[in-house]
Amino acid sequence: MNFKKWASLTAATYALLAPLNLVHAADVTLRLAHPWPGNSDISKGLSAWADSLTTASDGRIDVELYPAQTLSKAAKSYDAVISQIADVAATVQGYTANRFLLTQVVELPGVVDTAAQGSCVLQQLYDEGDIKDEYQDTHVLFLWTNGPGHLHLKGKSVKKPEDMAGLRIRRPTTIVGQLLEELEAQPVGMPAPDTYQSLQRGVIDGVAMSWDGVKVFRLNEVADHHTELNLYSLSFMLTMNKRVYESLPADLQDIIDQHSGHKWSQFMANIFDDLDRQSVQEVTAMKQTITYFNDEIKAAWKPVLDGVTASYLSELENKGMPGRQVYNRAMKLSAGCNI
Repeated sequence: MNFKKWASLTAATYALLAPLNLVHAADVTLRLAHPWPGNSDISKGLSAWADSLTTASDGRIDVELYPAQTLSKAAKSYDAVISQIADVAATVQGYTANRFLLTQVVELPGVVDTAAQGSCVLQQLYDEGDIKDEYQDTHVLFLWTNGPGHLHLKGKSVKKPEDMAGLRIRRPTTIVGQLLEELEAQPVGMPAPDTYQSLQRGVIDGVAMSWDGVKVFRLNEVADHHTELNLYSLSFMLTMNKRVYESLPADLQDIIDQHSGHKWSQFMANIFDDLDRQSVQEVTAMKQTITYFNDEIKAAWKPVLDGVTASYLSELENKGMPGRQVYNRAMKLSAGCNI
């Protein structure tokens, strides 16, 4: 067979097969950006959400995951969704300074005991409308929190508030930064993926982070002293570009809606709680130093932690925001979510 006949036959064959291939093509492909390593349980959890979405839509919705800040830097992820650099992003509200001030009430000391409980509180605050206005630029799918954040240091032990003086500590949000300043420490802002190298090189002395982050970002390889304090929690979101959501046909919007809200909030929360347990087990097995939040330590730290809460709520009220109202509602929800 000469080349022209072969090319003609190939073209004809392709023309016959092309409609069959299009049957299996997705109607929409969503690019999902997130900051966690691709092999982490958190990334696998987001992948499970994506797979469920694809299955429920009979393949009409496809999701491409971009882990480890490969599509957007963690601190820019929310803006990346607004501008549609990413169609969907999972990120931390506190990375976008001064935008989610009422949401971050759940990050105050002592509000969150576990990721499941904190996520229940946060999702309900959103569903009830207490914090909904802060997310007008995107289409929120679901919100969740991690478990409590603690202190993890390299070569240093912290038990009393005065032990913090002069230490360079990575702070995840401005709220934690205010707390560290009250303790005369030096807060250093940086996303979680950047902490390993900074701690290893001595750029910082330690990090304020939850146990799940210690495991996911391998900080137990460089931090060897850990103090449980329940300093804060972090709020997270999975959110979508509004124009992309609104451009979908009604049946696909319904499927997106079915993959939103409380069920998936708790799905992610359970991953974080499990990571907390795994992380403590690993650090214990490595015989590293863990100082637990006993009554003596709690009494020493209570005035400082209470002061941070009072200061933050007053700051919100000075801006004309219902900070104390949202905080009181969060604490009421917290009691119910612990049942």
